[in-house]
Amino acid sequence: MKKIPTVGIVQYGAGNQASIINALGSLSVKSIPIATPSEIGKVDKLIIPGVGHATKAMNELKRSELDEAIRKTNIPLLGICLGMQLLGVRSEEGDTKCLSICDFETVRFNVPLKVPQMGWNKVRLTGNTLFYGLDQEEWFYFVHSYYIPKSSFTIAKCNYGVEFTAAVQHNNFWGVQFHPEKSGKKGLQLLKNFIELC
Repeated sequence: MKKIPTVGIVQYGAGNQASIINALGSLSVKSIPIATPSEIGKVDKLIIPGVGHATKAMNELKRSELDEAIRKTNIPLLGICLGMQLLGVRSEEGDTKCLSICDFETVRFNVPLKVPQMGWNKVRLTGNTLFYGLDQEEWFYFVHSYYIPKSSFTIAKCNYGVEFTAAVQHNNFWGVQFHPEKSGKKGLQLLKNFIELC
């Protein structure tokens, strides 16, 4: 019988964890909170959830020493929204030094549109394993005021007054700017792919 992976949810005071836990539960996936580096060894996958402020998030990760543990882990990790932005070098939100796993920076939207972007938007996907079973263009749900410009780590793109990175990958690290846990069946498919294929 195939083992169902256990997913660790990185704790840093972020909101919206309940939605992720519920989404994983609908996939019959067990999730547990990860608040210390030693707890990472108990799980097969890691998720850094979204919703929060970059500076507060990094301060909490440093306080718990999870920042260094995340940098060193070989476990597949998915960053969601702010969780993806934290994988970069720096965020303009609070002029925050981030995890520096990927060489990109997060910047604030400066567009003639309502900020934050809040709602559904069309995402152009590549053939990355994370997107198995999805079309080349899919709609996902976004809530964000900051974005990552296109880079060599970009595996999906979106447009909101400016073209920006909707997803990234680097080694065992993946990230999505949108919220798969709020994106219906397509979002669940993406989470299933991360759990089973990545």
